[in-house]
Amino acid sequence: MSAQPRLDRLTSIDALRGVAVLGILMMNIQGYAMVNEAYEYPLAHMDMTGANAAVWAFANTFFNMKFITIFSALFGAGIILMVGEGDDTGKHYPRMLWLLLIGLIHAHIFWWGDILVPYALLGMLAVRARKWSPAKLTIWGLSLITLTGLVLVGAMASMNLIPGGIDPVEVGMALTPEDLAARVADYQAGFINHIPHNSMMAAIGEVLAPLFFGGRLIGVMFIGMALFKTGFFSAQLKSSTYLLTALTGLLFGLLLSNWSTQNALSSGFDLSHAWQDQLANYVGSLLVALGYSSVVMLVCKSGVFGWIVHIFAATGRMAFTNYLSQTLIMTFIFVGSPGLGLFGTVERVDQFKLVLVVWALQLIWSPLWLSQFKYGPFEWLWRSLTYGKAQPFRKV
Repeated sequence: MSAQPRLDRLTSIDALRGVAVLGILMMNIQGYAMVNEAYEYPLAHMDMTGANAAVWAFANTFFNMKFITIFSALFGAGIILMVGEGDDTGKHYPRMLWLLLIGLIHAHIFWWGDILVPYALLGMLAVRARKWSPAKLTIWGLSLITLTGLVLVGAMASMNLIPGGIDPVEVGMALTPEDLAARVADYQAGFINHIPHNSMMAAIGEVLAPLFFGGRLIGVMFIGMALFKTGFFSAQLKSSTYLLTALTGLLFGLLLSNWSTQNALSSGFDLSHAWQDQLANYVGSLLVALGYSSVVMLVCKSGVFGWIVHIFAATGRMAFTNYLSQTLIMTFIFVGSPGLGLFGTVERVDQFKLVLVVWALQLIWSPLWLSQFKYGPFEWLWRSLTYGKAQPFRKV
């Protein structure tokens, strides 16, 4: 691996990033359309029977924690791509500081579920590991992932120590009918009305995320760095290696994630069992993410479906814009004036349909935009802020 940053783009990484930024919307839409408690405890808001339960089960098995894991691994790989392994970190720290500022605006003004703030903060730490060997990165990555998992699962299991059983409202997993109605009314009333609660949830997340999720995020970034150094993300490994990794990861990972889903459904989302569901999907999501990534690398390496790879690669090159535009679209749909104010009225089945529409829009508009411009709008803004001057935008 060269000590210098790479100046060329890797189509395989762009394509995988495109898959990841689309995939995270399947989970994130719950945080846009419903009260935040419903993300972890589906019974907290709206119907969870029939087709709606089926949509939740599909998302939980195939999407929950899978695509954010891929996104995080690619963020780690991207640090080495941008900085290299030399002593000079170049524009990395200014780049992370601007990402932090954009993330804070995104989190506190628009959507509490922002991932940019922890990425920026952890990115300032992760860059110090860029010179480590793949083995050292993997050991540290798996150790941090394991430690975070133990903390998260332990916290959920500790609810069983509550005398008299677990009340979802008392442990903050659900709302009283009055509080639920008030929350929905605030979000439907208008954009300004939703900011106080949204900002409060963002602040809580920024405090708790380092404890319950930070280790996993930076651990996965380390794993992403290791995978990049071995040639995994640049589709340099043997096809047989990707095939075996895909089959193994998807088989065991989906078995664990599906068990998590079925156990939650069969128990009626009994919170005394939640730690089991969390543990199974926590491990399963890592394996599934590796399996999904292997499939994408295998497709890129094969040379078949080149036009599909091109579309997803364009979507990945505009991942920053596509991630933020998902928030802008969903905020307009679900938050009140000047938006439509449909918060709390769109069931999971229709949320699924909406995700498909946004996927189609972003897969279409990304290659069209990049046929005329060098960067996506927010990529250009971030780059211009980092370098302190407007960067070339249109293609000539």
